[in-house]
Order: sequence, then structure tokens, then C-alpha cells
Amino acid sequence: MSRANLVWLLVLPTVLAGSLVVRFASASLPKDKDYERMRLIADVLAEVEKNYVEDLDDAKRQKLVENMINGGLHDLDEHSMYLNPEMLKEFDKQNQGEFGGVGFLMSYEGPGKPLVIDTPLPNSPAYDAGIQAGDIILKVDGVPTDGMKTDEARRLITGKPGTPVTLTMLRGGSKTPEDIPLVRAMIEQPVVSGVSRDAANPLLWNYFLDQTHGIAYIRLTGFSGKTTKEMKAALDRCEAAGAKSYILDLRDNPGGLLSEAIEVADLFLAEGGIVRTMVRGSERAWTAKNDEKPYESPTQRPMVVLVNGLSASASEIVAGALQDNRRAVVVGSRTYGKGSVQKVFDLPDGGAVKVTTEVWLTPSGKHLQRRMTLDSESATVGIEPDPGLKVELTEQQWRHYAIAVKRANILPGKPGVAPKRAVPFEEIESKLPAGYKDPVVEKAMEHLRKK
Repeated sequence: MSRANLVWLLVLPTVLAGSLVVRFASASLPKDKDYERMRLIADVLAEVEKNYVEDLDDAKRQKLVENMINGGLHDLDEHSMYLNPEMLKEFDKQNQGEFGGVGFLMSYEGPGKPLVIDTPLPNSPAYDAGIQAGDIILKVDGVPTDGMKTDEARRLITGKPGTPVTLTMLRGGSKTPEDIPLVRAMIEQPVVSGVSRDAANPLLWNYFLDQTHGIAYIRLTGFSGKTTKEMKAALDRCEAAGAKSYILDLRDNPGGLLSEAIEVADLFLAEGGIVRTMVRGSERAWTAKNDEKPYESPTQRPMVVLVNGLSASASEIVAGALQDNRRAVVVGSRTYGKGSVQKVFDLPDGGAVKVTTEVWLTPSGKHLQRRMTLDSESATVGIEPDPGLKVELTEQQWRHYAIAVKRANILPGKPGVAPKRAVPFEEIESKLPAGYKDPVVEKAMEHLRKK
């Protein structure tokens, strides 16, 4: 199925090509100009093949071509790029919010250090097998993971649902390797979380920072195809538990689907514009609808949105819509500044090209795209926090924040299945100061308590 109708705002790494730049002809140019340019590419490749100091194997030739294409696309803007078939598969996984695998997050902490499980994911094969945070991956189907980074390990671990994979691990602090046979399944990676895991049922979240004042907190880490559904479920739990105000944390959220950004913003708006997109002189606009929900009302449910320099694209649409409509105040630091829309078009080789097709503006008309505004000294890049609500973190505060987020995300091992850890899992807690409080969250709490 063609991906031409999938509209993306996700910030992805772009392949750079050094000094090689390919400029493709526009659709309005005569065909002979297109052919001349294609011939130029072929001539350059032929000369490299004939005269380069080293022989190029097929893999190097393919990489050269991909880099030439991406060099040209990157010169147009930082978000347009060629996706080879392998990259496209990963891209599609992010779109769906689910993938074939065993269900855990892992981290690589540097040369000479092993791959470590950060947390299992709910209701996954890994969780059901008792894999837990702190477990170490030694091998994947017999292939040692020494020096292996997470992307490489992920390619070995993920695969077609229903197929087997065996992980050799050190579990629960044990020094004895153990083979864990698993069967891959479709894995849903949740994008909505709360303050802490529910003590009675760790698969659920506690969403309240301050039960007395009814201050609910929801963290959103991406905009996949199931984001709005997850958000509605979280809001229903908050409302049932007596929420009186909301903090929506969009920090470190790189974006995702435009349609999900629009729907998430609409959850909190009863009226007003959400976003406008412009392409070659034409414009599209989306407006909120009134669902008569209490969390749509700024008087019934005062609201704060948290952002930082890694909040981008879809998260900026939500923050900008809520700020422009005075539905919420924005707390934190200036966002990344990605105000463009990409569409993905399939190619005959099994890959695709992701092309910037539109730019978007906030309801008030602010254009936030980084590359398109930095040439103007007066231009605004990204969403700026409301006056008096900017919070810039020091380097140490950044580290503490990252550790706290990692700790909050940990799902304990499945009761009765996960082995008891030989050493209590206290490594993360020991890196946080006693009584740690997130400065950005504290500023948001201070604002809402006044309400």
C-alpha cells in the first residue's frame, strides 16, 4: 500500500554525504533537463568506479548512491531523505507503534560494557518470561553481543511474529549465564505514562502528583497510531480519580503522525484552531470540536504543558495549539523548532523517499521551522514558554531529570516468574539526590496550585 498519504512530522537522523550533492530537477523543467542530470550522476559514478583509489564492492557502491541522494535532499531541508528498505521497515514500526519482537527496552553504556535491560514492556514475551531491569544480554541466538550497540542487537532480536529467538542472559544479578527461549510477538510500545507504577498493579500508572489539589500528570513520548486511544484511557482514569487540573509532559517527544497531534490537541480544546499547513500557495486548517468533556474547559481543568529543546514537530503542534488558544500555559525551555510536514512515497527498490511537502503554522500564524526562520534575526524558532515560566536546567539537573525518567519507566519483573535479584536494584536511585524534585514539574505545580 502506498505511503503517499501518511503525513509525518517525526524528527529522524539524516544521512549526510559530505561534499556530494545531487540536485534533482523540478517537475516543471523539460524532460531533457531531467535526463541530463541523471546522466551526470551516472557519469560521476562511472568515473569513481574506474578511478577511485580502492575497489568498491556492491555494498560500498550502494552506500555511495544513497549518500549522494541524501546529500541532495539534505541540502533542500534536514527532514527530506531516502529510506532504504531496512530503514523503511524501522520507520513503519514507529508509525504503527508496534513491531515484531520480544518486548523490552535496552541500553548501551559504552565500549567494554554489556547491553542491559532498561525495562520489559507490559504483556510481552520478555515480561512473561521474567526478564527484568538490570538483566544483561550476552548473546542473541548464539551471537555474542560484546561491543554490539542497541541498533545492531535490535535487528537480531526483532523479527516476524511467531518465530523463535534465544537470548543468553545474566538474570537477577546472577553470574551464571542462562538461555531464555522466546517467541516473537507483535509488541505495542506504550507512549503514555504517569508519575509512577501503581503499587497494586504495576501494569497500570498512578497519574497524580498532588491528590489533594487534584493535579494529574500525563507524560506523552510520541505520536504513533494509537496515541489518542492511550490518551483517552489515561484521561478517563484521571477523571474517575478526581482530577482537577492537568500537566501534559511533552519533553523529549520527537513527534510522529500529524493526525494524532491534531486529535490529541482536540482532546483539550472545545473550540479554536489547532494547526494550519501551507503548500505552494494553498492552505489547510483544522479546528477543534466540542465534545463537552471537562478536560476541554480551562476553568474546570486548568492545564500546563511541559516542553524542552527535544520537543519537536507533533509535540510542538499540540503545545502551540493549547498555548495560542489560552487553554494551557507552557513551562520549560524553547522547543526544537520543526514546522514542516513530510510524506513518504514508495519506490520500486522497496525503499521510499520522505519529502517535505508542507509547512505548518500555529493557530495565531507563528511559523516555527528552524531552517526557514534562522536567517531572520527577529524570527521565532520553536514554542517559547509563557512569560515567567521558563525553566533552564543546568547540566547536572539534566542528568538527574534523565535518571528520574528512566527510573519511573521501569516495570518490575513479573511476580512469581522473574528471579529475585541477588543485589537490590538500587543503582539508579543512588544516582539521584535525596528528595529529588524535577524543577520543571515544580514550576508547573506552583502555577496550578495558584489556580
